[in-house]
This record gives sequence, structure tokens and C-alpha cells, in this order.
Amino acid sequence: MAIRILGLDPGLRITGWGIIDTEGSSLSHVDHGVVKSKDGEELPIRLVSLYTQLIDIIQAYAPQEAAVEETFVNKNPLSALKLGIARGVVLLAPAYAGLVIGEYSANKVKKSVVGFGHADKDQVAMMVSRLLPKSGGVVQDAADALAVAICHAHHRTFNQRIGNVL
Repeated sequence: MAIRILGLDPGLRITGWGIIDTEGSSLSHVDHGVVKSKDGEELPIRLVSLYTQLIDIIQAYAPQEAAVEETFVNKNPLSALKLGIARGVVLLAPAYAGLVIGEYSANKVKKSVVGFGHADKDQVAMMVSRLLPKSGGVVQDAADALAVAICHAHHRTFNQRIGNVL
């Protein structure tokens, strides 16, 4: 039975999303895109916008599981705080929908997809297009989200084999 996974790359301005189906070791591309909030709007309005757009995607594609990239430390404390708040909303939407959620560091995602934890964004996008040939010309944030979904597909299979609960 195929499992549908929603991958999310959080951002306040742009959040990438990608959906794959996985069955055994087989991966197939379903769809991808980005959700945006408008610069200049008040933070609560931007967060509501992100949340409602993500809920619409979850309702449209009915994934069973979600995967979210963890944030990294940012030099600008205000930017880091805003990204953390946006990430909270990105986690809330699939949690509210009752999805199983995995969280992965950027290095783990890159290592899972490219084989090297410090790969650049172009290398990640290239490997995503090779692993999911039907994904076409995927934009950067969506490529990152598809990479997160691929990482989750690889690690959920491993966790099932060793009997861990996600």
C-alpha cells in the first residue's frame, strides 16, 4: 500500500511543499509548489495565511504523513525568531490534521538525498529531479520540500524495519 508524504520546507515569506507517494523503495512525484505570505502584512495575518494555505493542500492531497525540515541558527535573532514562529505554524497544520510528522535536520536531508550533508541547493535540486523525474522544473523551495519528503520516506522505512514507532 502506498503512503503519501507531504514534505515541508518552512519559511515566513515562502514555504516550500512537495508531495510524494512511496511504496516499498519506490518513490513517485505527486505535486509540489510554494505557499507565500505577503511582506509588509502584520505577522499574525501572515501566519494565518500560511496555515490556511497548508490546510488547503492537506485537504486536497490527503497525505498520511508529513516531514518538516528543522531550522538552523540564524545570525539575526529577529529573523530566527520569525522563522521559528513560521515553523511552528508549518508543524501545526499537519499536526491538526492528524498526520504523523517527522522532523529532519538540513544535513540529514542532504545526506539522504545527495549522499553528502553539506551539499548545496543546486545539488539537492538536481538529485530530486533524478529521484523524481516527473517533478520537472521544480523551484528551489519546493525542491527542498521534496527532498524532506524523500528523506522521510527513507527513514520511515528504516524505522518500520527495526520496529520503532514514528
